[in-house]
Amino acid sequence: MSNNPSFVLRSIEDVAYEERPVPESVSDTEVLVAIKKTGICGSDVHYYVHGKIGDFIVKDPMVLGHESAGVITKVGAKVKHVKVGDKVAVEPGSTCRICDSCKSGRYNLCPDIVFAATPPYDGTLARYYRVLGDLTYPLPEHLTLEDGAMMEPLSVGVHSVSNLGNFKFGQSIAVFGCGPVGLLCMAVAKALGAKRIIAADIVPSRLEFAKSYVGAEPYRPLSPNKDEVKLDYSKRNAENMKNTLGIEDRGANAIDLVIDASGAEVSIQTALYVVGTGGTMVQVGMGNPNVQIDLSQLMTKEVAYKGSFRYTHGDYPLAISLVAQGKIDLRPLVTHRYNFEDAIAAFKATRAGKSDDGKDVIKAIISGPNVSPNDL
Repeated sequence: MSNNPSFVLRSIEDVAYEERPVPESVSDTEVLVAIKKTGICGSDVHYYVHGKIGDFIVKDPMVLGHESAGVITKVGAKVKHVKVGDKVAVEPGSTCRICDSCKSGRYNLCPDIVFAATPPYDGTLARYYRVLGDLTYPLPEHLTLEDGAMMEPLSVGVHSVSNLGNFKFGQSIAVFGCGPVGLLCMAVAKALGAKRIIAADIVPSRLEFAKSYVGAEPYRPLSPNKDEVKLDYSKRNAENMKNTLGIEDRGANAIDLVIDASGAEVSIQTALYVVGTGGTMVQVGMGNPNVQIDLSQLMTKEVAYKGSFRYTHGDYPLAISLVAQGKIDLRPLVTHRYNFEDAIAAFKATRAGKSDDGKDVIKAIISGPNVSPNDL
């Protein structure tokens, strides 16, 4: 493999290594990054398995990957904050800069966003990736390139908890779903001074990890009864959760912020019953878009229910700052590391949730071409 080897999705479950042209030049505002570490996201796996997410459909071959970090190899004339040789985290979405969303600081809502590994745009699982200079963030010397790759999912957690959830020191949070994003939401809440963190998941090993990682109180949902309507089950499950963990609708034992990182209908329903009066619920998990909720809970408790989409102004810098200060340790989340040539195995393990040796996958990291997985 030489030049610019790239890991390309051709169609559903059809991936291959291809040589792509090396970008020969960068504009005044761009940089060229030699990609060294890339994490696998659930959206990458979804495209691999289904070929689409909602209205985003893979119609032409597409390079996968968007959780990346690397080393600057070329710098445009107007880019002043980085230089050749710098280690950087790469924010993988460029925007128009002129629409109302961009100008208001909510550029993640730009209608013309060019996001890596979202059709029709190529991603970062290659030797080189060209990107706007201001979307690269220098990493402090004591942080690794693996840390840099993890800044992308951590920024999702920062956006959900700090930006949208407006989470404050001394507040309580409940997170439904203990996958990477759910765990990172908990980590952000802990870093911001959470009084209480509750983790809900149906997988015992994930709950145990959340407990050891951030000191979360684990809750394993009840099993549904035969022929039980989902909304009835969710109400029963929420009552059990509240009784088991001493959760109340108001006061010191209320939940200020609920994050649904699962996308499961019953989790969304349960979360609305659990969140405290006047509290906030943030929807970060994507699942079936057609879900039934108890609207009376949303209204009578005056819950602020917000959707979360990627990240925006200030999220990456805060993510890097929290890790640099030692408030969040990302390394326990990286359970599997793969050579570039073994990317298919990495995707299969992430899809299955376990590697061939039976070890649970939380986050798999693929090294760049000719980069050792041991070189963090």
